[in-house]
Amino acid sequence: MPTLEEVKKMVKDLGKDVDTFGTKKEINHLPEILANDEKILYLTSGFLNGNTWLITCTNKRVIFLDKGMIYGLKQLETPLEKINSIQQKTGMMFGEIAIWDGSSKMEISQIMKKTVKPFVEAVNKAIDAIKKGGSTGGSSAAIDPAAQLEKFADLKNKGIITEEEFQAKKKELLNL
Repeated sequence: MPTLEEVKKMVKDLGKDVDTFGTKKEINHLPEILANDEKILYLTSGFLNGNTWLITCTNKRVIFLDKGMIYGLKQLETPLEKINSIQQKTGMMFGEIAIWDGSSKMEISQIMKKTVKPFVEAVNKAIDAIKKGGSTGGSSAAIDPAAQLEKFADLKNKGIITEEEFQAKKKELLNL
């Protein structure tokens, strides 16, 4: 788990365009729910179900947090690989983001206009990185060359790739 100081540094490193209005308690709670290798890619605040929520995109998931006025915590999250679609809409000052994960839809409104596009771009970039088997700034587990070689050997044995393609991939994986 990252410390509060590390979380605050990640938020600061995002730049001045993030919007954390009314979400100080939620930011203070992030260290309790983030994994060691989880990095904040972007965050903003907006309205969901009549309350102000912190919406955080990490290299693994989108997290929705609402820490109550006195007590209580509401936390929703969607793993990036489960997100089917993300929609953005902006008006003069505010915008909205809708995220679909299967049959459910999360609609966040009253988001500062300047943070809508960067948030959506962060989510799309993170989804692309996961689809490609990579990461988006978080320290992901190293690629296991033996497992990769086994996978490519299986592809070769099935006739999907040629011996030459297998040998080229083997050299690449073993840094030869």
